[in-house]
Amino acid sequence: MNEDAVAFGQGVQVVDPEVRAHVYSLVTALGGFNGEDADRYVLGDDALACLRDIRRWLKLYDEKYKRMDVARCLGEANLINGDLLPILSLWGTSGQKSKYMSRIALACLELLVPLTWPLEIHGEMTVNNHRHTPYLQHAQVSYKRGLLSRGSYNLLRTIIRIGLPSMAIPRSERTMRDDGILKLMLYLLRNITVITPNTRLAAEGDEEETSRSATINAFQAQDVFALILTMCSNIGDDFNMQDVVLLEIVFHLVKGVNVEKLFMDDAQRSAKHTDELDTLLKQESSLRREYSKNAPTRHGRFGTMIWVKRDDAKVSTVSGQDVLKDSQATFQKMDGSKKWNKPRPRQRHEESTFNNDFSTPAHLNSVASENLRMFVEEFLDSGFNPLFTHVRKAIEREANRVVPINSRQFFYTVGWFLHAERARRARQQEKQSQNEKPLKELEPDSFGLVASVLNQETFVFLNRSMQTSFDQKDWEDLNAQMRCFTQILLTVQEMAQSSLDEDQDIAENIQNRIFYEETTHDRVLAIMRGYKDQGFSYLDACTELAHVFLRMLERYSKENVDLQVRSRARARRKNKRAEATAVEDNNDEENASEEEDIMEAERVCRERKFDFKRFAAKFCNQKCVDTFVAFTKFFRELDSGQLKRAHRYFYRVAFKQEMSVLLFRVDIISLLYKMIKGPGALDSSKPIFKEWEELARQVIRRMIKKIDQRPALVTELLFSKMNSTLFYLEYGHEKQTLPSIKRTPAELEVNPSDAATPEEKIKIVVGALAMDEQADLVAWISTVLGSAAEERESWEAHDAAQRDETPEAPRAPNPMIAVEPRDDTCKQAMYSNAKLRLLMTLVGFERLGMEDVTGASWIIPSSQGSKDLRDTKSTIDKCLEDPYTGDIDHDPRQMLRRRYKPEDQENNYRTTLNVDFGSDSEGEDVPEGSLFPPNPRSKANALHELKQKRKKRKGTGESEPIDEAVLEERRKARLENTQARLAKIKSELFVHSSDDESDEEADKEFFDLEEKRRKEQAARVRKALVTGVAEELGSRAAKKSERKRQSNLHNLESSETHHKRPRRRQSIDGVDDDDDIIMGGTVSRSPSHDPEDNQDISVASSEDHELDFDDNLAFRRNHDRGIEPESPGGDEDMEPRPSDNVEPSDDDKNMPVAGLARRRLRAGFVIDSDSE
Repeated sequence: MNEDAVAFGQGVQVVDPEVRAHVYSLVTALGGFNGEDADRYVLGDDALACLRDIRRWLKLYDEKYKRMDVARCLGEANLINGDLLPILSLWGTSGQKSKYMSRIALACLELLVPLTWPLEIHGEMTVNNHRHTPYLQHAQVSYKRGLLSRGSYNLLRTIIRIGLPSMAIPRSERTMRDDGILKLMLYLLRNITVITPNTRLAAEGDEEETSRSATINAFQAQDVFALILTMCSNIGDDFNMQDVVLLEIVFHLVKGVNVEKLFMDDAQRSAKHTDELDTLLKQESSLRREYSKNAPTRHGRFGTMIWVKRDDAKVSTVSGQDVLKDSQATFQKMDGSKKWNKPRPRQRHEESTFNNDFSTPAHLNSVASENLRMFVEEFLDSGFNPLFTHVRKAIEREANRVVPINSRQFFYTVGWFLHAERARRARQQEKQSQNEKPLKELEPDSFGLVASVLNQETFVFLNRSMQTSFDQKDWEDLNAQMRCFTQILLTVQEMAQSSLDEDQDIAENIQNRIFYEETTHDRVLAIMRGYKDQGFSYLDACTELAHVFLRMLERYSKENVDLQVRSRARARRKNKRAEATAVEDNNDEENASEEEDIMEAERVCRERKFDFKRFAAKFCNQKCVDTFVAFTKFFRELDSGQLKRAHRYFYRVAFKQEMSVLLFRVDIISLLYKMIKGPGALDSSKPIFKEWEELARQVIRRMIKKIDQRPALVTELLFSKMNSTLFYLEYGHEKQTLPSIKRTPAELEVNPSDAATPEEKIKIVVGALAMDEQADLVAWISTVLGSAAEERESWEAHDAAQRDETPEAPRAPNPMIAVEPRDDTCKQAMYSNAKLRLLMTLVGFERLGMEDVTGASWIIPSSQGSKDLRDTKSTIDKCLEDPYTGDIDHDPRQMLRRRYKPEDQENNYRTTLNVDFGSDSEGEDVPEGSLFPPNPRSKANALHELKQKRKKRKGTGESEPIDEAVLEERRKARLENTQARLAKIKSELFVHSSDDESDEEADKEFFDLEEKRRKEQAARVRKALVTGVAEELGSRAAKKSERKRQSNLHNLESSETHHKRPRRRQSIDGVDDDDDIIMGGTVSRSPSHDPEDNQDISVASSEDHELDFDDNLAFRRNHDRGIEPESPGGDEDMEPRPSDNVEPSDDDKNMPVAGLARRRLRAGFVIDSDSE
């Protein structure tokens, strides 16, 4: 008979009889109880050898062949409870001083560890493993019972005594044997905490003897907690390799324990248990009440079957008397009978994690709760920071003693103890508020007790682990990491509300670090969206993380309106472009510099201002809603905090974000109705019930209102909402999307220092394209050039033939030749490939039209002859045959740079490079001319100064002629003095109020004056053309205008200054220029010309100036004074009135010319202007 197919039973030989005989013989030879003293164990003659042989059988048979036969035989022989534990008791009472007994006790410890090692079901188990595992699990529970409660013997304290001598030795002096003893001791304690009764097996004895409470009480009574605290507080100093084992012990002690209940006193704990019992009783009564509505009557033995006519004239059959109550009950039974076997994708096989499951709640009695609470408080005070810092470093460097499950244990334990620290502080504050006598004040650095997990290294490790677990779909690990992250956020929030400034500063720094990374925001969002049947524990953790993260980020963003986040989106695109254009380079310095440049570019482009409303909108999508709906479906099992969490999310979606359309779905509306109206509704006595009732009422009201506006919503109630549907239902029209237009690539050019001739530039560009594996594009250009050369040769031959026939006929230009792409890829490259566009430009191609888009036409211009095209093609072919690849220092792709257009350079640089911002000293030179036009200044003694200058000049002129060099030096000195003076001028023409710019009256006056001036000037021009007396008019006007020029000029400037209109002066000058064009006979110079233009002014030009000023002054005087212009034949010797005394200094650019003209006419002879 096949032994594998036989059911498990006592009569079946599951172990090789020979193996069983050897093991039983060793157990028998080990020793036993004496008949005279039944309570005293007597060792055999070769007890130590027997223990070593048993260990050898375990190692060489079970571990090597993976059979578990020896462990099964030892369990059947009751080795541990019948032999090993009595031997340890014997050593603990009387044999500690005996070296032989100490060696036997150590041998017993070496057997206890493998026999109590936790058993896990995994995919590599053999048939023997599956056969023996249930029995061994049952046997391990009995081993634990014997270790925890064996009469009056404190076996755990005895096991600790075995390791005490090794602990007392300094770490530097310990041997491998000492470290092995400590490891055996700790692993045995770990095994005791892990062993739990298998719920699928029948329990023997009292389950309380092996429960978590019994383990905690035994650890407290037998100084195991003291050992753990001692080693944890000295981890890294005296103990280095024991950190992971200690973490496992602590994890299995606290997993599943309710922190809030742990820190309650007996009265609070009793009240809590009473409330829980009351809740359970109410649920039971609610279920009975619902059942009684449809309970069978005394006539239930009679069968009932009815037909139900549906709307589509079909008939359905329903059985049972409960359907006779009403039509609603009938429909509910029809709905309940419907069953949909939803196809589920095949999931990967996951190993059982029964021993590491932290989702199952652990129930402790009052004594165990008190003992565990004391241990937790002492652990937080002394061992938390050293242990978790050391464990984190060991996990990060992947030490040999670390296994994958330790990462999950680390994060869960960190989160649990952070929660415990917050609960302890809340309990202390509550006691302080209740007691009249104030308790001892909390230490100012109380949060320093958990500071080791609130540093940047832990955040980096946590973020990396969360991303790895999410990518690899390790949901249990991600569950622990989410719980840890949530507790860190809550701890930081409590630190921010602390009364200590130091805690507030630390909390501000931590929040800034956490919320600065946009990848953290995206990860939380991705976890919310990615929920799919990972279990209730995972669902609870991800919803709590999203809830806490959103609330804290909202509060922090309100307090810091300028919050900046670092985004990686642009950095990824930049890295992709860098990888696409990267070349293999062995130069470490160059690689380092390139990486620094890329990092700098990433740093610049990552940071952006954070918008919380935009981020919160990302949580308002169908997948996130489905996650919270799945969570809310457990509303009967949720507590008030969990129900409040789901309520706040739906409230945010419907009212804060105004996305209530997402909730308009049949299953969601049905869920809300069921929570309020039943069956199985929420308890109406709970405070949270009214909030849910109001939420359901408002959502249903909005849905009805939206149905009236959008009748299509009736159909959409059956489906999830896509973005387009969501937009249409919300706004009533389709979302208008504009097609994205790809930006034209930047123009390139060859660095002038690398190439000077067109041939060299073509060589570099062809080499760059060849290195980018785009030589086919170069070959295409060569083909286009060849065909264009042939076409151009035929045209030139035809044109030559026509000229031979008709030499006088005009020569027609060469026709343009269109450049046709060979395919769509080439067509796209002509637009998007900057190197190809550069090569096309170098060979002479031109683009038609101003618009540069995909498909733009390129042509070969008529200026290129067939010989030019042939030469260009020959150059490209040579470069293509042997592409230029350069070397490490001369990469052809690095010889290309961006080409800036002239207008771009002006916009980017001219505003800063060509502007003189001045300095503290206003005596700066103005090499490019003054910033303002000449500023007229009035002098009271102008006439007196003018007479003195005339006398002086007249005297020097009569004595001896002035040399040309002296005159040139004087001119240069005057010019420099003028420029220096103008540099200090802050002209009033350019300093005016913005209200004057909108002066409508001044504008009307100005334009009227311009119109009148144009009419009079046109009449004067017509008269001059008819009579031909332009020169005579100019001569007479010159004689008169010289006497009145300065006063009228002063009036003109004063008027312009009064109106503060700089454009008016420009317009007048512009009219003067137009007048000169109309006259056509002379060239006039405006007073605002540069000094260089006025160095050699002739008499004729002076007269032209006088003519211009005469016109200007005439119109101005007519306007200002309202009188007719004086006749040209007036008094030539009329002196200027006192009110018109305007005499510029010698440094003025324009006014000395007028002065010379006056002196020339009054003296009766002409003096050359150079004589000044």
